[in-house]
Amino acid sequence: MSKRNVTVRMKADYEYEASNLQGNLVQMDMYDAPEKKAQSPMDLLLSALGGCSAVDAVLMMKKKRKTVEDFFIEVEGDRNEGIPSFYTKIHLHFVLVSPDAKEEEFSKVVALSVDKYCSVASSIKSEISYSSEVRKSI
Repeated sequence: MSKRNVTVRMKADYEYEASNLQGNLVQMDMYDAPEKKAQSPMDLLLSALGGCSAVDAVLMMKKKRKTVEDFFIEVEGDRNEGIPSFYTKIHLHFVLVSPDAKEEEFSKVVALSVDKYCSVASSIKSEISYSSEVRKSI
């Protein structure tokens, strides 16, 4: 079993920073526009799903020796109206600009990417157990 660790630290009431063991940083905030400076945690979930799916899709197209001139994923999430406002539906719209790739083969690659290889998608679909503990520092 492989473990990952991040530390989330408060910077201000609605601003947080996450860091991993390698020191990579992600800024988060819970402000509304126009004060928003960073993605919210729920935005980051969509970004993680898109990023995870993107890497595999692009690499598989390149492995098939297809030209990738541009590639992006538009990720849209519908959230529950109540609290907590979790995602009830997520839609990924994959766009590939390639002079030599066929839509059918790209569709197969996308299905493999999302349904088989993307760890974020698999995590969202699975039942994740979690625990918490409280420590007070002086």
